[in-house]
Amino acid sequence: MIAAQDLHTEFQFPPEAESQLSSDTDLEDPDGKNAKSGKGTAAKKGKKAFGERARGGGAGRVPASGWVNGHHHENGMENMTLFEMIKMGKSATQSVVDDWIEAYKHDRDIALLDLINFFIQCSGCKGAVSGEMFRHMQNSEIIRKMTEEFDEDSGDYPLTLSGPQWKKFRISFCDFIAVLVRQCQYSIIYDEYMMDTVISLLTGLSDSQVRAFRHTSTLAAMKLMTALVNVALNLSINMDNTQRQYEAERNKVAAKRANDRLELLLQKRKELQENQDEIENMMNAIFKGVFVHRYRDAIAEIRAVCIEEIGTWMKLYSDAFLNDSYLKYVGWTMHDKQGEVRLKCLTALQGLFYNRELSTRLELFTSRFKDRIVSMTLDKEYDVAVQAIKLLTLVLQSSDEVLTAEDCESVYHLVYSAHRPIAVSAGEFLFKKLFSHRGPEDEGLPRRGRQSLNGSLIKTTVFFFLESELHEHGAYLVDSLWECGSELLKDWETMISLLLDEPVPGEEALTDRQETALVEIMLCAVRQACECHPPVGRGSGKRVLTAKEKKTQLDDRTRITEMFAVALPLLLAKYCVDIDKVTNLLQIPKYFDLDIYTTGRLEKHLDALLRQIWEVVDKHTDTEVLEACSTTYHYLCNEEFTIFNRVDIARSQLLDELVDKFNRLLEDFLQEGEEPDEDDAYQVLSTLKKISAFHNAHDLSKWDLFTSNYRLLSTGLQNGDMPEQIVIHAMQCTHYIILWHLAKVSDGASVKGDMVTLRKQMRAFCLMCQRYINTVNTAVKEQAFTILCDLLLIFSHQIMSSGREQLESLVYTPDSSLQAELLNFILDQVFIDQDDDSNSTDGQQDDEASKIEALHKRRNLLAAYCKLIVYNVVEIDTGADIFKQYMRYYNDYGDIIKETMSKTRQIDKVQCAKTLILSLQKLFNEMLSELGLSFDRSSSAFCGIKELARRFSLTFGLDQLKTREAIAMLHKDGIEFAFKEPSPQGEGSPPLNLAFLDILSEFSSKLLRQDKRTVHMYLERFMTFQMALQREDCWLPLISYRNSLQAGGDDDTMSVISGISSRGSSVRSKKSKPAAASKRKLPEAEENSCSSSDAAWLNREQSAQTPMMMHSPHLTSTVLRDPKKMRPEDGYAAAQFTMPVEQQHQQPMTPQQQQQPHQEHQAPIDYNTQVTWMITQRQQAEARQQQERVSMHYAKMRSHMQQALRRGSGLMEDDEEPIMEDVMMSSEDRLEDINEGMDFDTMDIDLPASKNRRERTELKPDYFDPSSIMDDSVLNVSMF
Repeated sequence: MIAAQDLHTEFQFPPEAESQLSSDTDLEDPDGKNAKSGKGTAAKKGKKAFGERARGGGAGRVPASGWVNGHHHENGMENMTLFEMIKMGKSATQSVVDDWIEAYKHDRDIALLDLINFFIQCSGCKGAVSGEMFRHMQNSEIIRKMTEEFDEDSGDYPLTLSGPQWKKFRISFCDFIAVLVRQCQYSIIYDEYMMDTVISLLTGLSDSQVRAFRHTSTLAAMKLMTALVNVALNLSINMDNTQRQYEAERNKVAAKRANDRLELLLQKRKELQENQDEIENMMNAIFKGVFVHRYRDAIAEIRAVCIEEIGTWMKLYSDAFLNDSYLKYVGWTMHDKQGEVRLKCLTALQGLFYNRELSTRLELFTSRFKDRIVSMTLDKEYDVAVQAIKLLTLVLQSSDEVLTAEDCESVYHLVYSAHRPIAVSAGEFLFKKLFSHRGPEDEGLPRRGRQSLNGSLIKTTVFFFLESELHEHGAYLVDSLWECGSELLKDWETMISLLLDEPVPGEEALTDRQETALVEIMLCAVRQACECHPPVGRGSGKRVLTAKEKKTQLDDRTRITEMFAVALPLLLAKYCVDIDKVTNLLQIPKYFDLDIYTTGRLEKHLDALLRQIWEVVDKHTDTEVLEACSTTYHYLCNEEFTIFNRVDIARSQLLDELVDKFNRLLEDFLQEGEEPDEDDAYQVLSTLKKISAFHNAHDLSKWDLFTSNYRLLSTGLQNGDMPEQIVIHAMQCTHYIILWHLAKVSDGASVKGDMVTLRKQMRAFCLMCQRYINTVNTAVKEQAFTILCDLLLIFSHQIMSSGREQLESLVYTPDSSLQAELLNFILDQVFIDQDDDSNSTDGQQDDEASKIEALHKRRNLLAAYCKLIVYNVVEIDTGADIFKQYMRYYNDYGDIIKETMSKTRQIDKVQCAKTLILSLQKLFNEMLSELGLSFDRSSSAFCGIKELARRFSLTFGLDQLKTREAIAMLHKDGIEFAFKEPSPQGEGSPPLNLAFLDILSEFSSKLLRQDKRTVHMYLERFMTFQMALQREDCWLPLISYRNSLQAGGDDDTMSVISGISSRGSSVRSKKSKPAAASKRKLPEAEENSCSSSDAAWLNREQSAQTPMMMHSPHLTSTVLRDPKKMRPEDGYAAAQFTMPVEQQHQQPMTPQQQQQPHQEHQAPIDYNTQVTWMITQRQQAEARQQQERVSMHYAKMRSHMQQALRRGSGLMEDDEEPIMEDVMMSSEDRLEDINEGMDFDTMDIDLPASKNRRERTELKPDYFDPSSIMDDSVLNVSMF
């Protein structure tokens, strides 16, 4: 038991606790278990201190019959340890605890030793505590001994292992502790031995540097504390019951008073008080010995365990724990950097605010930490943000005065969040705030209709929707409110009443803007009910509906049809001239169940709907409205339903009227010799718009509109004065005509000669669009370009795919002139500065909206042309002019250009590489023409080309084998371009394009080792001996390019060897991550496995001899040793070795070249050879000196590494999580100082000097005493 002189009875319970039991004897001990063995007045005087264990008391006792050396025995056969039994889960926890209690009664030392080993083994330790260790060693010595038994190869332990078995183990582990305390609560936990030993062990383990010990012991201690809280709560209730019985007995008259009963009640109350004092001591020891230090542990899981359990204590025993002394820990930890810990804080607070009685005692905490909770609604972790909103909802329910208007507004806008759980939580908050309050005046209102309660709530929704100023996101608002307010949003009857009925006297009518918003919300609610999935951009696809949801969906669809079949014609009649309202209303019929028109005998309402649609088509020329009418007709004209004939007749009559009117107007429009009248042009345009909108969804082939539209386009091209909108819609209509004709031909429903007609019409229309591209009007050119790109893509060679070879005659391939015109259009209309784009905005002000709209239009144009490249409609090399704009227009078109490069590489890697290098060559030539021959290689233009080359290089990925041939051909074209043009200054000067080699060097890292040698040999074919000796600045591109080909020749080998030398220990540094995996050395088998088609010119150059250049002599540096014979030390030196500039241009000999003197006749040594040999000797001497310096440096580093490994050989922990630097860490500066002096990834828990295990008895602040609220002596962090 904990000595009174060490830890005073600081856990003070409230003098009056509520009684939660109906009987005075509910928790009494009928079997006498509450009579504590060995406990009395004499025993009280002889209590031992917390650190002094009475371990020898049972050393000589005979072991229990069921337990021998910590193993459970049955019928003389050894069974399993406690850890194995809990792990397997075959026995009930209750029976395991009962068996252990029986063993403890026989020999408490043996049983307690088994319990200690249980905690050790649950930590993943392979060792076990022996009886000798238990009797003669202190806890610190035992823990140190067990630390040495840990497996260094793995950082996993039972609490972190994955899988169902280990998840179940964690639950069983926690249950075991709870059941153990519950079963021992009447006697064993008061025997001054078991609990003292367990608490002391867990406290020591929680201070261990080994994460497994610290995590497991903290979880065990927190669960032990929770179990003790339950015991303390029961004791408090029993004391209240006893006190009440005593008072009742004492208040009786003397004749009826039973003195014996009074004495028994006094004795019982005294025993309960003694028990409570001991429980207080135990909880004080756990709280101050474990929680106060581990709630700010560096491991997030440990911090989360502490916060989760303190929330449980405050909820279970609010009288003792629900005060600011404990709440401040939760408040501080809400600033934790790990989302898991912040989440536990919020869930702990939710349990408190959910109980209205407890929420009233959180006023001070709420006032101090409310701002932090509100800010957590925008947490980067979505789960934390969701729980923060739910917590604010509970706060709102507890009191309306806590949250200000600004606090609520910060949550309101989250209903438009793309993350659905956040939006739904915000929707619930909004619903509770705006719709849940009902006053007395709301009683007696009708259930439905304009005057109902829902009517005012729907108005409130409309007002909120308009005030949020996000009118385009009505679907998001409805989806957010759907789970909590679906009944309100499905009240379409009230919505219709608000739109159609006249307001009663004294009622304020809805404005036009409010009616528009209400129509949009009504449409979104209809869509949500019928589709049953979130809007686009929120949620991950459609989910499978349950049977109940499907039934609800069908019922809602039936209600919608029955209600709107009658109301929709009336709504269209009222709002016929309003574009926004009509557009939304015309989308409702696609959610109808069309059978109800027949089964419900609603044909007259269908006729009324068709008449209203006719009226809308006649009155409107807006494209959006006309397309909505066309879509509605398309949905209603379904041959599966009996209403098809009725709707088809109405549609045919409408189209007949439109086509006759168009032909009549067109004749008058084209026959006039003078300039056409504006009224006539408007009539032609409006009719053409209507026909084009219907042609999009309906086949109008029987009206033969191609001739009229083609004639209109031809006249406009000849005269040049045709209004642009007429030309644009005529093109669109003709495009639809060709597509419908193609669909008929593809289905085989056409007659003989239709394919020939289609081919003629398609080619004639493509030629017409090509001619319109060269006109002046920008809008017409953009329309012609877009349609032409679509037609070229549709009628490309891919039209014959999927077994449609009969369409081969329709294939249309653009000639070179058409490809050039398309490319020039893109360069002129797309790759322009934003300020220069004055035509695209049609003379409007260059505000942000118009600029964004113009940018979207240009992106669509570029995407249309890039699809031609991707699908091989135009030559891939035409993409060079597109790719070269990648850096300059990265913000506007970077994603499109990058995707185009990726797709072209999938089609043809080599051709794509040639296109990339061609784009760089074009930029280089443009730079030469702009800056001249004497340009500066540090200029922004040249650096921009070099950066573009680097970006291109990154797009090839990491698999060098897949891109081997493409990269090689890229270097080949680059070298040829660099030496293509001789110097205009004559012989002796560098070639005109030599600086291009500096750009080409960006791709050298993508070459394989053997390919670098081959590319270098190919480079030497273009070089002279004088070029190799040049060192002027103008020759630096050649030098750097050669170095890039030479330096990487053995990079793979060196990186492997240097990687080996860096693997000194499995212990990692806190300040840095482990070294990345070294580059893989390509096996010879892989090097020789490439087929001859992988780069024929590469293999050809292997045997080619360059007459102007001689091979460099073999260097004697360790860089070129056989990698298999190199020591790690040599590998390290090789990795650090850097050749001087004068030496880097020398090329090591390949094995084939080294064998060549033995196979062929050796050439005579001339003067050039002698000069080369002399230069080589000097370079070798310099290389040897450099190697000696590097070796000395390596020796020093190796010595330091060995010392570091010796210092850290005893550390077992291998945590991957960084040290947490947060507001809860009171000594983070000291912790950082400790970290800087350590080279190992271990966890040194930051414990102030006055709070270690040996001095913990000096802790004086009482965190359980209400008089010491907000005492900050432990953390030195002020709560308020």
